[in-house]
Amino acid sequence: MTAAIAVGVLTAGGFFLLLRPGLVRITFGFVLLGHAANVLLLAAGGLERREPPLIGDGDPAGMADPLPQAFVLTAIVITFGITVYLLGLARAEHLAGSGSRSGAGPGGPAETAEPPR
Repeated sequence: MTAAIAVGVLTAGGFFLLLRPGLVRITFGFVLLGHAANVLLLAAGGLERREPPLIGDGDPAGMADPLPQAFVLTAIVITFGITVYLLGLARAEHLAGSGSRSGAGPGGPAETAEPPR
């Protein structure tokens, strides 16, 4: 029950941030959605304590399933890649925006100065 509540809260927070303006907020929204996916995948694999997978000669029913753990590792890599890409876009947007304030873009000194005669 706790995992379901955590998934719901993370998903709601992620979608809320995705709908807000600003690329950094959208990035944090994707991060929260990635965490929600990770918790959901771990909950699907079972949250009870089990024996390590593929080690020992114990009962196979008592061993942990390694597939959800592999899915979570894949989801972590995908979330990290999306986060790095979106933060790179936010930095490029910031640098492009700061260029126009320094006078290089529209409305800067180049357009307000009188043309040479």
